[in-house]
Parts: sequence; C-alpha cells; structure tokens
Amino acid sequence: MTMNKPIRNIMFFALIMVIILMANLSIVHVFKEDEYANNPLNRRMFIKAKLQPRGQISAGGIVLAESKQEEENGFYHREYPNQSQQFGIVEGYLSDVYGSNGIESSYNDILSGTANSPKLWWKKLISNEKVVGNVELTLIPSVQQTAYSKMSDAGYEGAVVAIKPSTGEVLAMASTPSYDSAKIADENTAEQAWKQYTEDEGSPLLNHATQDILPPGSTFKVITTAAALASGKYNPSSTLTGESQITLPGTTSTLENYGGQTCAGSHQVSLLTAFQYSCNTAFVQMSIDVGTDELRTAAAAFGVEEQYDLGLPMSKGTLGPIPDNAALGQSSIGQRDVSMSVLQNAVVAATVANGGVRMEPHVVSKVRANDLSILSETKPKELSHDIKPETAETLTQLMRASEQHTSGGSSSLNIASKTGTAEHGEDSRNSNPHAWYIAFAPGEDIAVAVVVKNGGDRGQAATGGSVAAPIGRAVISAVQAANAQGGK
Repeated sequence: MTMNKPIRNIMFFALIMVIILMANLSIVHVFKEDEYANNPLNRRMFIKAKLQPRGQISAGGIVLAESKQEEENGFYHREYPNQSQQFGIVEGYLSDVYGSNGIESSYNDILSGTANSPKLWWKKLISNEKVVGNVELTLIPSVQQTAYSKMSDAGYEGAVVAIKPSTGEVLAMASTPSYDSAKIADENTAEQAWKQYTEDEGSPLLNHATQDILPPGSTFKVITTAAALASGKYNPSSTLTGESQITLPGTTSTLENYGGQTCAGSHQVSLLTAFQYSCNTAFVQMSIDVGTDELRTAAAAFGVEEQYDLGLPMSKGTLGPIPDNAALGQSSIGQRDVSMSVLQNAVVAATVANGGVRMEPHVVSKVRANDLSILSETKPKELSHDIKPETAETLTQLMRASEQHTSGGSSSLNIASKTGTAEHGEDSRNSNPHAWYIAFAPGEDIAVAVVVKNGGDRGQAATGGSVAAPIGRAVISAVQAANAQGGK
C-alpha cells in the first residue's frame, strides 16, 4: 500500500522539525553551554555559586574582598573587611540583589573559578577541587588612603589618580563621594544603602576617575604646547602676546586671561612665561598659528579620545568639533567641547614624565591560584611614543616653572605640574569652576591628576592651584613615602 501525499507531507514536516530540534540541542550543549550555564539569570547557577567560596581581591597584601561561609545554610557571602569605602569604585561589589560592579564584575569568571583558562583547568584536574583566581591590584593602600581622605575629609566631589609612568600601574584611584561595598553586599543593609546611593546628587556609584568627563581647562595647555613644539615653530623663548584679552577670529567675542590681567604684567611674553603664568591669550594666538590638525595629532598621542581596558567602566574624552579658528582658540585652553577624565589627564602627565612614551594604565597586577602560583600577570604595554623625547624634556622644563609659580616658590618637592580652572555650564563665566592639577616627580616615576568639581568649598574663587594642587602634592609625597618603605 502506498502512502498518500498528505501523510507523506506530515511525516516530512515532522522529520524536518526533529532535525531542527536536534541541531538546536547540539548548539546549546556544545557551543553555548557556558553562556547559558553561567548566565546571571540562571537560578541554579546562582545557588551553586553561593555554595562555593570565591577568590580574594587584595592590594598591597591587604584583603579587600573575600568569601565567608554562613553556618546555618552553608552559603558563602561576600565581605569587604578593609576600607571598603576608599576602594569601592575599584573593587566594586557583589550583591544577591543588585548584581556586581568593578573588579568583582569584570573578573567574575576568574574569581568564581569558571574562566576558560588552561592553567585553571590543569590545576582543577590535578587537585580534583575547585580552583579560583585571587586578584591582586596595583593600588598602594597608603597612597589610596591619602588620595581618598584628602578629598572626602574636605567634602569635595571629584577624583584622584596616581600612576607609575614607566609601567602604567595605577597606584591610587579615589572617587568622591564613594560607596561602601560592604553595605551593598550585606542583605540587611543593601536596600537602604542602594536607595541612599542612587538618590545622592553626588552620584557615589559613578567612578568619577574614569566615567566623569569634564572640561580640563588649562591643564590642556600641556597638549597645546606639545603641538606647538612638534610643529617646529615654537620653543620656550618664542614671543607671544601677553595682552589681557584677545578677540576670537571672525567674531566680536573676546577671551581673557585669568582675572583680566596682562600676562606677568607684560604685553609681550615668551612661551615659558606664558606657560608659567597660564596666559590664555598667548595660547589662543599660538594654537591658531599651529593649526587644528596639529592639535588633534598631539591630543591623539596623549590618548585623549581613547578608552582603556582596566576592568572598570570608562568614558572616553573628546576634543569635539573644531570648525574654525575661534573654536580652535577656545579648545586650545581646554574649554568649548574639550572633555577628559581624571585618568586620561593622569596619563598626560605620565606620558611627559616617561619621556613621551604613553603606557597602558592598569589596576590589576596579577592573578594567583589557591596555591599562590601565578595564573596571569599584567605586563607593561607601550601604546605610543609619538611625543618626541626632546618635546617631553621641554614640557618638563615648562611644567617645573609652572609649579614654582603655583606654589609661590615655596614647594620643596621635586615636581613639574600644570593647573587648570575650568569654566562650565550654561553660564560658564559665572560658574563654580572645576579645579584641576596634573603633576609628576621628574626621575621618580610618579604622576598624578586631581579634579575638585565645582570649586570645592571655594566656589567661584576656586583655582586649580589653591584647591587641587595641595591634594596632588600630598599624593606624590605619599607615593614617595611608600617607595621608601618598599611600596607598602
């Protein structure tokens, strides 16, 4: 008996559906097992994770995050035993309710022992037990404490980043206001803490060191000067205007020096004097002469519009559009649409300190297994060497002069720096400016950037020299002290 056509069609359709089902099952089990098994929405995996300890996060030998087992149910919960508010924006948090952030999130597979690492797999095989990674940070606890306390004790909003120029190691990354990782992780305090942090106008859950991009003000003059030096048209002795104000080309708008004063009391000044006294009119004149392309090239060499893979959320800076010379003049002094994070500005200082070589910043030093053997280690990575050594040397000379002016000649520290007082907002000239300070210690492998938002406690009277510079100097001193004690 022959099968009639409708039955054949039904069987053919059923066969096709079986083939599709088998293919889908194969894809799920063979190719997407890890994706589905480790999906945070998978409740079974959530319970499994709670039954197993998690790797530690540490810095300078101090444990910042660890797992503790509960006696009643055998579950493990996350604890943050040391200065969790100071380290919060780096270590992050792990919460049953609010998920994870920071290193807890980006290194989750390492900390939980689920990473596709040959070394982890081999250790699991020979030990026949769970192997997790313990993450060690580059942060120096004493330096982190100084950076955080100098900001938080004064009630400042902003951030501090300290970098080792030769390697890119982040020695401190403080953000204020911050959050307490322990309160978010503890189920008894999580809801109240989360409500407090999300409603705080200071945005404590935001990493102000990497995610907050702001006009850098006169700290950007380091980049403008690098462009001028690279053009071959300028050197420290080159003559520029010192007039109190300058009319932007093609407009009736004027741009003034700070306080409406002539530059160092003179109508004509050298580039050295213009940099030392941070004279806006001189930099407008110089940038227009050098050109937009050269300014963009210098900004790219310093990584202004780049993002770095630190395992932390990061926003990239921008120069914005520069359609004409008026816009170029405004951009040359770090205003108009120019924006940078504190991390990016720390990289600027570090690049000058490193002879023009820009290194990739990183906050994770190494990952160790349970037996303390090294599973992975971050190696220094050179990103560019587009700033010539002689340009970096000249910038160091200029920044030394700037520090002497900023400190009134009273600073006994070996520092080269640049300050910035950045206007912002719709009524920028009447705003409480952001106070900036970027600096390094020549020959000592230390660079730092500081921003105090909205003038701190000084309002419109704030300047980078009066508000941010003392913090930067204190952090440099803390690094020097830590180095003298062996990096502790």
